[in-house]
Amino acid sequence: MVDNYIKYEFPSLPQNVGLARTVTAAFAAQLEFNLAEVEEIRVAVSEAVSNCVIHGYSGKTGIVQLELAVIKDALVITIRDFGKGIADIVQAKQATFSTDPERMGLGLVFMESFMDRLEILSKPGEGTTVIMKKHPERGFANVGISRNC
Repeated sequence: MVDNYIKYEFPSLPQNVGLARTVTAAFAAQLEFNLAEVEEIRVAVSEAVSNCVIHGYSGKTGIVQLELAVIKDALVITIRDFGKGIADIVQAKQATFSTDPERMGLGLVFMESFMDRLEILSKPGEGTTVIMKKHPERGFANVGISRNC
């Protein structure tokens, strides 16, 4: 059961990466994430949206969809593009692998390490969907911070 959600789409422009990070952090604030967890979420979203911008459309402008949901006290993030897709997801998840030699190839590694769950669905020529899930680990209650501040 979904407790709350938002869905929006935007052009795959570099300036929209920061927007996606900010919107996600604001939405995540309704759960008891601490500051370190919020930053991990922001980085994971930044990497996923950047991949849509850089790799999904290869220099062309396309559509990126961002869906955020609170489901049973967890944040579920779905980021989707309709670009070229990923031919080999297992290979793409390897540290330092990138189809662009100018890139470090750590985006999927960061997403997997910062989130509780990472699922990547992709079909060449049709696009990629990244689904990430994160539960608050420590939350405000465990660090002595009141949410009413």
